[in-house]
Amino acid sequence: MEAPGNNTSKTQPEQVEIFLPSTLGYEKVARNAAEAVAEEMGFSPDRIEDLKTAIAEACMNAIEHGNQEDQTTSVTVLLTAAQQQLEIKVADEGLTPMPDKLPPPGRPGEDNRGWGMFFITQLVDEVEITRLPRGGNQVRMVIYLTPEKKDEPGPGKPSA
Repeated sequence: MEAPGNNTSKTQPEQVEIFLPSTLGYEKVARNAAEAVAEEMGFSPDRIEDLKTAIAEACMNAIEHGNQEDQTTSVTVLLTAAQQQLEIKVADEGLTPMPDKLPPPGRPGEDNRGWGMFFITQLVDEVEITRLPRGGNQVRMVIYLTPEKKDEPGPGKPSA
C-alpha cells in the first residue's frame, strides 16, 4: 500500500477553484495558480508561459467585458489537472454576453484592442466559448502535457 501523497499515477483529476473580484490586476492570482499546477504536472517552461498568457487574457476579458468591472460580481476560475492535460474554465457573471462571432483583433479606431481571444486560441490546444444557462460566459481552455504538432507534415502535406 502506498503512503498518502506518494501516488505516482493520477486516476482522479485534481481541481483548484478560485473566485476573483472583478478588478483588473487579480488575473495575476489565476495566472500564478495555473503556473503552480502546470509545474507540478511537468509542463515545459514554454508551455507554462503560453498557459499564463492565455489564462490572464481570459480573466481580463471576463473582468472587463463580461462583468464590466462591476465590484458586485466575480470571475470563477476552475483548473482541472488530469493525467495528460490541464483544463481551465474561466466564467464571468455575464452582464455582457459574448458575441456569437468574435470581432477581428486590432480593429482601427479601437486602440488596437481585441487581441485577447486571438492569443488564447493560438496558445492553448482547445478553446470553447459558452453562454452559461444561469447567465454569464465561460471560456474553456485545454492545454496538453505533450501538445499535438500543428505544423508537422502529414499525408498530403509538403515538408518545409
